[in-house]
Amino acid sequence: MTITTHLDRPLTDPPAPVTAPPQPAPPAEPATGGGGRPGVGRLGLTALLAAVLASGATLAVDRSLVDTSTSNGAGSVPVSAVDGATSWTSVASAVTPSVVSIAVEGAGGLSEGSGVVWDSEGRIVTNDHVVAGAAAGGAVRATLADGRTFAATVTGTDPTTDLAVITLTDPPPGLVPLSRGDSTTLQVGDPVMAVGNPLGLSGTVTTGIVSALNRPVAASGPSQGQGGLAQVTNAIQTSAPINPGNSGGALVDAHGRLIGINSSIATLGASSGGAPSGNIGIGFAIPIAEADTIVAQLISAGSAQHAYLGISTRDTALQDGTSSVPGALVAGIVPGGPAEVAGLQDGDVITEINGEAVSSSQSLIGTVRALAVDQRVSLTIIRDGTPTTVEVTLAAAHPSR
Repeated sequence: MTITTHLDRPLTDPPAPVTAPPQPAPPAEPATGGGGRPGVGRLGLTALLAAVLASGATLAVDRSLVDTSTSNGAGSVPVSAVDGATSWTSVASAVTPSVVSIAVEGAGGLSEGSGVVWDSEGRIVTNDHVVAGAAAGGAVRATLADGRTFAATVTGTDPTTDLAVITLTDPPPGLVPLSRGDSTTLQVGDPVMAVGNPLGLSGTVTTGIVSALNRPVAASGPSQGQGGLAQVTNAIQTSAPINPGNSGGALVDAHGRLIGINSSIATLGASSGGAPSGNIGIGFAIPIAEADTIVAQLISAGSAQHAYLGISTRDTALQDGTSSVPGALVAGIVPGGPAEVAGLQDGDVITEINGEAVSSSQSLIGTVRALAVDQRVSLTIIRDGTPTTVEVTLAAAHPSR
């Protein structure tokens, strides 16, 4: 099995999905945005990979939901219900006008993805990997739900969180921004709908549930983060079917409010033609709480700062009676960084951040990635067998960190 983290759909022969053995955990540097609940999503992607490999299969994350072959909306979507059940017909009718299809023509050929109308001024939020092909002067076009196509320019990109903003060069009147929800209040089992342009089929909607929260997902593919920062997201996992071309599209709740930006899927590996095999019921979205903070920076500055803890870590587990508790072992501290200033030491094991469980090094990276520069956080650590709390003020990561 392969986790494909690129959901853009190349319209030329696509590259084979990247499959790699487990790698040593990257330094825990990291970034901006939302939260979650303690104890949710303890099984990180690394553990999932190990479990699949043990069964003789290969799991990879494909962020190719691109397809190759600041203003909140005005309230939530009016949703009708029958006997208390969600009317997905009403949700789809209200949401689809705010989701666009994106086509990028660059040196690597033509690729397609999806995007979400962010404001009435023509700004569209999508994935960085959707528009990466435009970096060398490529052309970007966005097609609205009514079939009209507009030229667009790239306003800002952030490879580290795989988010980007494009702006229609001549936005039409009447653009309807998608109303934004609160990803921090999601619960496993909540119903959701994915909207996008899978396999070139614009305006496609699919439904499912929130399958897991705070799932650490490490990206593979062309966009790996900037300046050495690992691209790890504590993602929303969903069973709503998404496929290549869904990258950058909307994940909405039962009220039609945007709760995530679709970015990656798990697949069973490459098909006979070399393309990803498609959806197997495991998709991932960037939580809107994280996207909100990054998008605001992309609109104002064209790039984004990322919070920085200043340590490198590796996975570990501590014995607690007859059971073990996972955590992130501090294996190195950057001189003068926030962790050193706060008094962290080599050998400390981080088990929680702001009360949220840290199950692995990638879990820690994903959690910090969703926090803000200058935010003060509380780390629960085990030092010499004794739990203690350390307060750390996160700093802005230098691009080389």
